[in-house]
Amino acid sequence: MIKKNKYELFFNLYDTIMLSLVKKNITGTIGTKNIMSQIPIKKLACGYALPVFGFGTWQMGGRQQRDPCNDDQADVTAIQNAIDRGVTHIDTAAWYAQGHTEKIVGQAIKDFDRAALLITTKVAPMDLHYHAVIQSAEASLRRLATDYIDSYVIHNPNPYIPIQETMRAMDFLVDKNRVRYIGVSNFDRRQLKQAQACTCNKIVCNHLHYNLKHRGPLSNGTIQYCQDHDVMVVAWRPVQKGLFSKEKFAILQKLGAKYQKTGNQIAINWLACQKNVVTLSKTRHKGHLEENIAAVGWKMEQKDIKLLMEHFPQVVDTVENETLTRLIEPE
Repeated sequence: MIKKNKYELFFNLYDTIMLSLVKKNITGTIGTKNIMSQIPIKKLACGYALPVFGFGTWQMGGRQQRDPCNDDQADVTAIQNAIDRGVTHIDTAAWYAQGHTEKIVGQAIKDFDRAALLITTKVAPMDLHYHAVIQSAEASLRRLATDYIDSYVIHNPNPYIPIQETMRAMDFLVDKNRVRYIGVSNFDRRQLKQAQACTCNKIVCNHLHYNLKHRGPLSNGTIQYCQDHDVMVVAWRPVQKGLFSKEKFAILQKLGAKYQKTGNQIAINWLACQKNVVTLSKTRHKGHLEENIAAVGWKMEQKDIKLLMEHFPQVVDTVENETLTRLIEPE
């Protein structure tokens, strides 16, 4: 066991007190609005479970910066519409719109039964020092107006901050019951293995840019590693900004006709059919929400899953997280 010096013990006490104060000063009330969901659930051997389809919130309230012209109420309504339709996994991040997106999520969920929701938020890659992680969690809890986070995720690796330091903070948050589960995002197999070796808690999820077109995590073995080691893959950008409906892919048209589904629905279902893979997507449009929900709850034949895996045209290995990467580059 690693002994802690008196300074670290002092700061741990300080962090415990601060988290306690955050819990006491959470604004809002516990919602009672029931949620009826028919979205299938995937469950790991460790007990961690996620619906196969969740709701993302990137660009709600702004991008990297808060957008003062944004229609926040429209975003609140979009999240509430999704929950009303049974979407219980809501994904956000401290970095989105300078934290304002978390406030939008907090406003949207306040009238619903909190225990029926699965809230994921992420700590930014420039905030991965020990106390910065804890302070970021405190701020997220306040903005979300909740006293716990279901899944707390490292938004992106940061090679300039020791992963051991970050994972100690994540363990602290679990120990204090402020976070139920911990996860990572955009970690390759090597980075994930390193993080796993630095925590006494299980890393339950890895958020990855993975879809029919973008196969980087598959090509480098990260998907397989997650499947072999009981880690949930949360595939972000499943329809690649509408690519699979905007462009006419013959293979999607063929399968769409067979299953009476759109190209986007085929793309989402392809992900949902894979072991330990779930996905999430954002939309403000009710019609698109219904389209996305109708993409799950059924399953393509194995031969069609294989057909898409092996013959979808012009696949690439690029991962679109350049903005996050730039945040941690030394000046």
